[in-house]
Amino acid sequence: MNRRRLIWAAVMLAAGAYLVLRIATGKMQAPVGVKGVGIWFAAFMTLAIFSFLFGDNPAYKFAEHLFVGVSAAYWMVVTFWTALVPNLFGKLFPDLVATYLMPGLKENGKAPEQDLFYLVPLVFGILLLWRLSPKAPWLSRWALAFIIGITAGLRLIGFLSSDFIGQIRNTMVPFVVLSADGGPLWGDTINNLVTLVGVTTALCYFYFSKEHDGVFGRISRVGIWTLMITFGAGFGYTVMGRVALLVGRLQFLLIDWLRLASP
Repeated sequence: MNRRRLIWAAVMLAAGAYLVLRIATGKMQAPVGVKGVGIWFAAFMTLAIFSFLFGDNPAYKFAEHLFVGVSAAYWMVVTFWTALVPNLFGKLFPDLVATYLMPGLKENGKAPEQDLFYLVPLVFGILLLWRLSPKAPWLSRWALAFIIGITAGLRLIGFLSSDFIGQIRNTMVPFVVLSADGGPLWGDTINNLVTLVGVTTALCYFYFSKEHDGVFGRISRVGIWTLMITFGAGFGYTVMGRVALLVGRLQFLLIDWLRLASP
C-alpha cells in the first residue's frame, strides 16, 4: 500500500470515527425521512468528488459516472418535452399533441394549425441519425453542413452587431465629460481616458508591421501591461466564482450535514 492510499485510508477512518462520535453523543441530529436521506447522499457525492484530490478512486468514479448519466438523461427528457414536442411534433401533428401530450398548446380551446414546413427539420434530424449507420454515414453531412452554415451566418451577424461594432462605439467616448452645469465629471473623464489609452496601446502591441522600438516600443509595452491586467482580472473573477462554489459546498457539509453551526 503506497503513501497516498495510506493517507486516504487514514482520512476516511478519522472522518468515520468523528461521524460515529457525533451521532452517538446526539450532537448530529439531521432531518429524518426523505430530506435526511437526501442530505446524506449529497454529502457522500460531494466527498466522493473531493476525493479526487487524493487521486483516482472507486468513489470518485462512481460519483462521476452517476453525475454524467443522470445529467444526460435529465437533459434528454427536458429537450424532448421543451423542444421536440412543442416545436416539431406540435407543428406537424397539432391535434394529436394537444389532445394527448400537451393540452397547453390549445388556444381558445383549439389546437394550432398544421405547419408542414416543419417537415424540413424533421428530415434533417433523421439525416443526422444516419451518422450511426455503417452503410451511409455520409447522408448526415448534408444536415450537418446546413446546421453549421446557418449557425455560422447568424452568429457572425450577431457578433458584428453586438461585439465588434458595439465595442468600437463604446470606445468612441469624449476625453472630458461635463456635467449639466458645465463642470467636469472627473470620475467619468478618468474612466474614458483609461479606456482610450488601454485600447490604443493594446492595438499598437498587435501591430507587427513596425519594429517595437523607440516610442512605439514603449507604447506597446503599456499595451502589454494593459493586456496582463485584463487577463489577470478575468482570471481572478473566474477563480472567485469557483471559490464561491467551493464555499457553498463547505457550508453544506459543515452546517446542513455535520451540524457544526446553526443555519
